[in-house]
Amino acid sequence: MSNEILEKMFTSKMNIIYKYLIKIGCSHADAEDIVQDTLFKAIIHLETIDSDKMVSWLFKVALNRYYDLCRKNKKLPLASLEVESILNNMPAADYLPESYVLDSEKKKQVSRVLDDLNSIYKNLLVLKYVVGLSYREIAELLYINEQTVKTYLYRAKQKFMDIWRELNYE
Repeated sequence: MSNEILEKMFTSKMNIIYKYLIKIGCSHADAEDIVQDTLFKAIIHLETIDSDKMVSWLFKVALNRYYDLCRKNKKLPLASLEVESILNNMPAADYLPESYVLDSEKKKQVSRVLDDLNSIYKNLLVLKYVVGLSYREIAELLYINEQTVKTYLYRAKQKFMDIWRELNYE
């Protein structure tokens, strides 16, 4: 692979990994450190990594580093409350307070339903609808067939809707 192609691939994949780490509760500073460590390890082990499994390898290394960090700090992965993330999520000036309250309540409801799902379904929904990965990218990441991803995502959405209705959020 040429250096330019390699750089493009690493840049796009590392951005996806960074966003995923943030979504699962990693702080911005820790996510940046983890992405940097992951990239460093990838460069060191570049010759030994199967190019077809590069994306999966990157995700695994990053997630393992994040879980190590959580164990080291003896904390569960939780959403961070950094000033930067609060400022980035502030509503626009013309945004009504009622809308803000309704939106935050809806987010809490979605989080509750996601927490009730098994981890496979939850991760698939987050990878698809929060991180924005394609079916193919998810399949590569999880070492499964693309059709299997579609099937599991369908089941995850159905289970999500069942729990949503069960909790009377309609």
